[in-house]
Amino acid sequence: MPYRSTLVHATPADLSPIPDAEAPRDCPMCPRLVAFRGECRAQHPLWWNAPVPAFGDPGAWLAVVGLAPGKHGANRTGRPFTGDFAGELLYATLLKFGLAEGVYGADPNDGLRLKGAVILNAVKCLPPANKPEPGEIATCRTFFEAALAVLPTVRVLVALGQIAHVAAARALGMRPSAVKFAHGAEAVAADGRVLLSSYHCSRYNQNTRRLDAAMFESVFERATQLRSG
Repeated sequence: MPYRSTLVHATPADLSPIPDAEAPRDCPMCPRLVAFRGECRAQHPLWWNAPVPAFGDPGAWLAVVGLAPGKHGANRTGRPFTGDFAGELLYATLLKFGLAEGVYGADPNDGLRLKGAVILNAVKCLPPANKPEPGEIATCRTFFEAALAVLPTVRVLVALGQIAHVAAARALGMRPSAVKFAHGAEAVAADGRVLLSSYHCSRYNQNTRRLDAAMFESVFERATQLRSG
């Protein structure tokens, strides 16, 4: 089922809570990702097939940092973690902790809203095999850092997976070698913002039991403690 069929020519800024920090729809900065985007547009012309904008509350205190759009998830629907397996656990957790309201329907038109939270990706475009190259991550950090700059009330970041952890650490001015990735890891930046890290809520991690709901929820429970403490 195609999503956003009436918005395939919209720009990421049209849909974003932080439009000034978004990549253009036809961002040319990563040639490999541009070529893959073109292939996807030819195969699936009604999909989003563009840099995926941030989703959430522009007054957020919490930023959830993902890796990159999934082919059948955000690259298809235009909303982070929407339409694929990973979104089921993420949005259920956000709803449980009062960081979202409504019902997650795996569809960007489901009416779900985030409250106090925003979702960003370390890489905005779909990478082949879900594996961005180091240069692509570094290039897209321009947009990630721009997003944090226009989200001044974000005090806690939850990074999902090692790539997101490294990208967030660098954006916060921390050396990744000094803040090792681990599930439940916690690091404080010089300005007081806190980076929490979790295994990614991917289908693979859940199916192999590397990550379960209780483990995932524990990271968000800690985030809420940091906000109140």
